[in-house]
Amino acid sequence: MQTRKLGNTDLELTTVGLGTWAIGGPWQFGWGPQDDDEAIAAILKALDMGINWIDTAPAYGLGHSESLVGAALKQTDARPIIATKCGILGNEKREKVSCLKKDSIRKECEDSLKRLGIDKIDLYQMHWPEPDEDVEQAWEEMVRLKDEGLVRYIGVSNFTVAHLERVRAIHEAASLQPPYSMLHRKCEDELLGYCDENNIGVVAYSPMQRGLLTGKFSSERLARLDPGDHRKKHRDFREPDFTATLEMVEKLKPIAERHRRTCAQLAISWVLRRKEVTAAIVGARRPGQIEETAPAADWKLADEEIQKIETLLAERQAKIST
Repeated sequence: MQTRKLGNTDLELTTVGLGTWAIGGPWQFGWGPQDDDEAIAAILKALDMGINWIDTAPAYGLGHSESLVGAALKQTDARPIIATKCGILGNEKREKVSCLKKDSIRKECEDSLKRLGIDKIDLYQMHWPEPDEDVEQAWEEMVRLKDEGLVRYIGVSNFTVAHLERVRAIHEAASLQPPYSMLHRKCEDELLGYCDENNIGVVAYSPMQRGLLTGKFSSERLARLDPGDHRKKHRDFREPDFTATLEMVEKLKPIAERHRRTCAQLAISWVLRRKEVTAAIVGARRPGQIEETAPAADWKLADEEIQKIETLLAERQAKIST
């Protein structure tokens, strides 16, 4: 499987990595109930297919995702690159609580190491720059954790260029994790160029846009989503966006089918077309899902196909802008 170097680090990431947001189970931004055995099987399948890194976070199921990753690692001799995050806690209602106080960051790191069953985190990322006034405090503590050998590299997630500049004054960020898909391209405006100029790796999340770009979504499936699935509240799953996206995906299917590929693989390959992007995080809740999507790592879209997709994206945008 193709690899790309992550920014100024010595980490060589396969261009597809396994995302473990959904397997964390219920919390404020969960995806509904999850079978733990299937989750562990999905992790092991990803490693069997050659994926060499896993992205997780203590926020995902409030520790449960990391625990499942730790359980999977005990069942394999593989030693994948482990990326996790800090800065989000949970309350008694399993709701998101942002906290970037230095003592909290240190405790989060120590707790993550225990759940994962490892002695060093390869990539430790600030999940969100919230609260804004504590960004520098948290980053300084992350630098200390790096200096002490508890983490190898430190990076950020959901940052703007202004935030990147602020932490740069303290210590360079190894990577940025932005949302990036056909439906959400804001990072193309400024972030990707900035990261390229400053040798910051880019690890894109939600390339399939929470399943919408897989070709497997429908109004019926949306209606069947668990009440605890956060997607029911997301704008992409509301009208007119939802129908416009499904109509576009139907027109994307022939492009994928010409290559005997799936729409999910097409969505991932489209994100990887950008040279600034090191890798894409691809979520999976069952082994079959990562088995389908992992091959996107080695598919390079032709220029004419990229242009056709641009036309379809413009048509979709016109529908939701009227």
